[in-house]
Amino acid sequence: MAFWLFKSEPNVFGWDDLVARGETGEEWDGVRNYQARNNMRAMKKGERGMLYHSNIGKECVGIVEVVAEAHPDSTTEDPRWECVDIKAVQPLEKTVTLDQAKEEPRLKDMVLVNNSRLSVQPVSEDEWAVLMELGGLK
Repeated sequence: MAFWLFKSEPNVFGWDDLVARGETGEEWDGVRNYQARNNMRAMKKGERGMLYHSNIGKECVGIVEVVAEAHPDSTTEDPRWECVDIKAVQPLEKTVTLDQAKEEPRLKDMVLVNNSRLSVQPVSEDEWAVLMELGGLK
């Protein structure tokens, strides 16, 4: 199983907004970066990810799940852009900040630490385990 990280500005669409969408989740639309789009194309239903609040907070806040695989992005008629649907699963007991991730030696190769601009990114299994530990979850 692969793991992912989804970035969003919390004042635009944050954890509470995703929780409010319930079991149906939300289309992760509006992504206009080929690498991020390709990451979504690789996702499988049931895979887990981390929701990261960018700009405000700069922190991982909760676990999400892919509930629909890549499909056309409804916010554009341009067929190049696709997205997945995700739902909120569980908040972290403790948020994990970007500063914490940068200070944690086990996360030195994490995409978030080295390319914090990419809005949808892979997370390795080992990195996921570290995020769970730092976030107070098993």
